[in-house]
Amino acid sequence: MGRKTPLFELHQELGARIVDFGGWDMPVQYASQITEHHAVRRASGVFDVSHMCPIDIRGTRVREFLRHLLANDVAKLTRPGKALYSCMLNESGGVLDDLIVYFLTDTWFRLVVNAGTRDKDLVWIRQQSAHFDVTVTELTDLAMLAIQGPEARAKTVALLSASGADAALALGPFFGREIDDWFVARTGYTGEDGFEIMIPAQDAVRIWRELNAAGVASCGLGARDTLRLEAGMNLYGNDMDEKTHPFESGLAWTVAMAPADRRFIGRTALENITPSRQLVGLLLEDRGVLRGHQQVVTPAGPGEITSGTFSPTLERSIALARVPAGALQQVQVDIRGKLLNARVVKPPFVRFNRSVFA
Repeated sequence: MGRKTPLFELHQELGARIVDFGGWDMPVQYASQITEHHAVRRASGVFDVSHMCPIDIRGTRVREFLRHLLANDVAKLTRPGKALYSCMLNESGGVLDDLIVYFLTDTWFRLVVNAGTRDKDLVWIRQQSAHFDVTVTELTDLAMLAIQGPEARAKTVALLSASGADAALALGPFFGREIDDWFVARTGYTGEDGFEIMIPAQDAVRIWRELNAAGVASCGLGARDTLRLEAGMNLYGNDMDEKTHPFESGLAWTVAMAPADRRFIGRTALENITPSRQLVGLLLEDRGVLRGHQQVVTPAGPGEITSGTFSPTLERSIALARVPAGALQQVQVDIRGKLLNARVVKPPFVRFNRSVFA
């Protein structure tokens, strides 16, 4: 038996198929994964992401601590509520986790880390914080919902007070703030607009039902995965992990090497790395389905698919693959002993329900 979110019994009531995900019993789909995928691209859907781990870090040296802990630089965060995406690295430059950090006040930041890494992340963060006089608090009394899609924001704010709705609609992309009894952030993992909200755990079932009543579709992790891959977003454990570094995982943009005197964890290792591999997008040009761990054949040597799926929006197979560094335009993928042609592209594959590629 895995861990359960406050919505577990409701997922069962709604007929969800439950799977283990990072040690949690989570809904992978309700009726149809493809229907749920299209609901988010075309209208709105709600996901239970309560397995994610919010962590509050407080103290007078909190910004100094996070500049040491994270590869991206929280010095960029100057406006309250602004969020930053970053990797958290080990000393060898491997990715311990990818996360979002919110700047709330000069003495209070909030991190949201992944479900499968939450326990090791908490140990690591507490170990690294020992000399910075900050407190690290895991928030266990919250549920987290992701409401995504072109209609998501309007559907969500209808559940807030009039002043709360105005405040939520005024949020810019990648900003969050406390509104009424919620923490509302204009973030997501689908490539669509929407909110991720942290709410009191006891209110989760009621709010989910109210969203359903407003026409927001219940969506599982299956649709979340096809949506995030269409949006070109990495999945921890697939596209990066402790054995890979950001430069070979398509995440160089999340590493702030300036200023040179910021000695974040993993920096020395990154300064001495010449990447021999890169993460690229693949569009399959022949008929077939791309899956993780399939071998990629390139003129520069072998590679491997890290995430692959059939894209419901594009109606063709797409993937992220780690391949030799250098200019590549065409490769082949070994699918059950047959080499199929694929085009190398730069993700995302889909933006606002439209293909990025001809």
